[in-house]
Parts: sequence; C-alpha cells; structure tokens
Amino acid sequence: MEWLYMYMPIAGMKILWPGLVLIGFSVGTIGGFFGMGGAWMVTPGLNILGFPMAFAIGTDMAHIAGKSMISTFRHSKFGNVDYKLGFIMIIGTMAGIELGAQLVMYLEKLGNVGTVVRWSYVVLLMLIATMVFYDYYKATKKKNAGEVGEHGAEGITWYKTLHKIKIPPMIHFKAAGFTCSAWIPIGVSFLTGVLAGFLGIGGGLIRMPALVYLIGCPTHIAVGTDLFEVMISGLYGAFTYALKGRIELVAVFVMLTGAAIGAQIGTIATKYAKGYGIRVAFGLAVLCCMISIILKEYKFDVASAVIILGTIGLICIYIIGIMVNGAREELRAKKLAKPVTA
Repeated sequence: MEWLYMYMPIAGMKILWPGLVLIGFSVGTIGGFFGMGGAWMVTPGLNILGFPMAFAIGTDMAHIAGKSMISTFRHSKFGNVDYKLGFIMIIGTMAGIELGAQLVMYLEKLGNVGTVVRWSYVVLLMLIATMVFYDYYKATKKKNAGEVGEHGAEGITWYKTLHKIKIPPMIHFKAAGFTCSAWIPIGVSFLTGVLAGFLGIGGGLIRMPALVYLIGCPTHIAVGTDLFEVMISGLYGAFTYALKGRIELVAVFVMLTGAAIGAQIGTIATKYAKGYGIRVAFGLAVLCCMISIILKEYKFDVASAVIILGTIGLICIYIIGIMVNGAREELRAKKLAKPVTA
C-alpha cells in the first residue's frame, strides 16, 4: 500500500494522499456553503493525518487562500459579496493574524503548541455551537409566538445594540443593507484575525457568525463577504507562515485539486438553502469537529479520524442533496412557467 502515501519534502514525512484529496474536496464543498475556508476542519484533519501542529496550521493557511478565491468569484456572480465591508475588515484582520502567528511561534518554542491549540479549538467550538443553537431556539420561539420583523423571526440580535454606536465615520453598506460605524467591523475583524493566526483558520469559523450576530449581515451576504475576507486573510497568513518555513506546498496542491470542484458545489447550494438551514448545519458540523479534537488530545487517533472524516463526508452529501433538489425544483418551475404553444 506504499503507493497510497506521498512524501512531503518540507515536513520530511509520508502522508496518506487520498486523505488530502478527500479533505480538499469536502472542505471546498463545505466552505463554499457555510462561507468560510473550512480551516476549522483542515488544521485538525492534517494534524490527525500526521502533520506537526505548526505545519498543519501553515499548510492550511495556504490551502484556504486558494480555495476561498474560487468560492468568492462564484458568490460574486450571485451578488452575495459586500466588497466595501470586506475591504474595511481587512484592516483589523491583518494586524490580528500577525499577533496570532507570533503566539504560535512562542508556544512552539515552549514545546506545548499542540495541546494549547487543540484545547483553544474545543472552547471556541463549544461557544460557537451554543450560540448557533440558542439563536435557532430563540428564533423558532419568536416565530411560534408570531413575533416576526422585516427580516423574519430573528434569534440573537446583538447587532441592533452595536448599531447604536455612532462613532464616525459612519458607512453605508449597500449589498448588506445597513449603516454602522466603521469601527464595529474593524474591531470584530481584529479579534477574528487573532484567532485566525493562532488557530490556523481563515477566521471564517467565527467571522461568519460575527457578521450575522454582531454586524447584522443577512446570512447569504455574510457567507459571500466572509469568503472574500477569508481569501485575503488566507493569503497574508500563508505569506507569514511561509517566511517561518511551516508550509508544505505539495500537500497544498493535492488538496486544491479536490477543493476546486467542491467549492463550486457548495456555492451553488447556498442559492437553494434557507438562512437558518445553513446555520443549524453549521452548528452540527462544529460540534462533531469539537468531539474529534478532544479524542485526538486523549490519543484516540482512529476514533478522532473516523469522526472528522465521517462528519465531513455526511455534510458534503447533505449539501450536494440541497443543490440537486434545488436545481430540480428550479427546472420544474421553469417548465411550468413556459407558455403552452399551439
């Protein structure tokens, strides 16, 4: 079975290449659907396959930059990207990523980067999953009580409080449909940038929920705008980790082969998915990812790999199903709308 393993010249080890292709395709599909690079699954996935944590983070950064570029262009065609909001958020993101990367290098010198990063993941994933499901519960409760606003029944509405902050400059974001102080997206992007550099994620894991709950973007706009931001932050993250010699380029290109196809599928599926459908699926994926990381920390490597790869596979099937069913319904509607000719 030697042919299933590929030598990684920079990391100096052999890695199961079908695992890299599966991660690339699946994360491309899931990232295009949820509006993130999918790095919250890639870094643990690469670590489970055998990469040291610092290499897993750096390689992941380079991979998500390329994959997110494909997804961003696709979302732009659907009008799902607020470029003004994305460019403003880059200011905080760049500063945050560099700070996060420096923390990783410091922990690597101390020799405990793997454990610290994994437990940081666990805490973050637990908080995000709790927030997503609480939001869904609150929105469902409001809907059943007939409390429906102009954007439908909403759960968490922290952005309404933040929008009361009137510190200049005040900027209107046309695609997202709101006006707020520029310091709100800058502040949010700085915090997500720190976590991006520290955990090896494009920031989308927390920026997509932040765009919805703290900034007030509609879900589909948050997905597209976040992917644009992930693309930029991923490119910068790849640059800073390349300077530190922690990127395995062979693995990047193998994963991008699968990601190029998956990103198209995930992006098209968002056209047919409802806002809360995307959020709940996202919450379930986060929970499974958290469980796999805990198992990895306690040396249950096989169970950890089965859960992370199984979760990725099942979510991909779910997303592909949404795309196929949505396209089928759209074609049926077009046929019914056609005038009957004598």
